[in-house]
Amino acid sequence: MDLQLKQRRAVVTGGTRGIGFAVARALATEGASVALVSRSAPHAEEQAAVLRQETGVEVIGVAADTGDDAAVMAMARTVTERFGGVDILVNNAAITNPGHISEDNLEAEINVKVRGYLRCVRAFAPGMAERGWGRIINISGLAARLAGSVTGSVRNAAVVAMSKNLADELGPRGVNVVSVQPGATRTETFIANLDRQAEAKGCSRADLERQWANSITIGRLVEPHEVASVVAFLASPLSVAINGDTIVPSGGYKGPIHY
Repeated sequence: MDLQLKQRRAVVTGGTRGIGFAVARALATEGASVALVSRSAPHAEEQAAVLRQETGVEVIGVAADTGDDAAVMAMARTVTERFGGVDILVNNAAITNPGHISEDNLEAEINVKVRGYLRCVRAFAPGMAERGWGRIINISGLAARLAGSVTGSVRNAAVVAMSKNLADELGPRGVNVVSVQPGATRTETFIANLDRQAEAKGCSRADLERQWANSITIGRLVEPHEVASVVAFLASPLSVAINGDTIVPSGGYKGPIHY
């Protein structure tokens, strides 16, 4: 299937590792120009070089802390000057937490994962609306649906609510906005957390992986590239019928019915 992404221009925040990097790779493979945004300029450029070599399309690395207004505006200027505009925004930046998310960090978490997403939207959405086409994909998480972490649930549920409001605002102008809630995904961060939990519980990582697999209908963890395939479709013109909704590429958690 041709996702019609050739010559589209994309920004992926939190784009140098895990799901973000997989999304950037998927978009570049489909022919889109991609800006990888990360706090670290050297790492962003290093990862951009990897994708340029793999795909042959224009991929750049741009440093920005999405928790800072001025940094986001500077990043947006850099990308717009380089690409001439942005058609696709994938908001994925978040504070990486080793294990449990403390309520003490609530404000910092929201500043990056909620307000940071909104900063990027406000930087790029006007240009999309002016051209009459755009896609904004906000990466949330299943903590929006599952108890266990107040901060995790608050920040992810807020992303869903924000996305729906933005979809209603921007949809009539050709810009679709959705939220995506990955489940247990085999990223570096997820595996590192499993290792810490295994050490604390006196078991192996394999034991914990089996527990997760038993809770998922496909019987295993989801891979980052599998989430990225879903996001690439949502970034394409073919996804026009999906706006304001939440997509859950989790492998299918057993039990609950959401309707």
